[in-house]
Amino acid sequence: MATPDQPPAHGKLSPNAKLAVDLGPLVVFLVASSRLGLVQGTAVFIAAMLVAVGVSWKVERKVAPLTWVTLGMVVVFGGLTVWLGDESFIKLKVTVIEIFIGTTLLGGLAFGKLFAKSLLGMALPMSDAGWRTFTLRFALFSFALAGANEYVRRAFDDQAWIWFKVGGLPVATFAFMLAQMPLVKRHALPGSQDPDAS
Repeated sequence: MATPDQPPAHGKLSPNAKLAVDLGPLVVFLVASSRLGLVQGTAVFIAAMLVAVGVSWKVERKVAPLTWVTLGMVVVFGGLTVWLGDESFIKLKVTVIEIFIGTTLLGGLAFGKLFAKSLLGMALPMSDAGWRTFTLRFALFSFALAGANEYVRRAFDDQAWIWFKVGGLPVATFAFMLAQMPLVKRHALPGSQDPDAS
């Protein structure tokens, strides 16, 4: 128990709660958009994102910088979508976020900053050489996602785009991360690999 001179320790979300916070808004967006349409679904999505970030902050007293950026984009582009009744804004949000990520990563590389390491370093212990390669790949992958989003939002209907956002983007990201495992193993820091691995 915390004393009057000592602030209470912050909690930590359980794995299941963390998964719910991360994926819950997307599931809510999928269901709401399918039933209410993309504009009304976006309004529900904004509320779900605010609740998810609020829960994360209340429990852990911290939110990842990229989550703040994403929330800001959702509120701005989603708010324009709801206010103007134009679904093109929420669709454009994905393009803007991915370009922002790619540009930030490349800009960091140019100035010797490894922003991807700051975000994922605890999960992927690698040498800086490995992080430089990973960062370049991640930046190019982000630009590729931006291009894919532009193609889907222009060439297909709302429902197809919703499935692309909720299903396609997470699957593509998972596949990308899986493809980086040889790089991670090659540049793993001493002691970070499985001792039984040969």
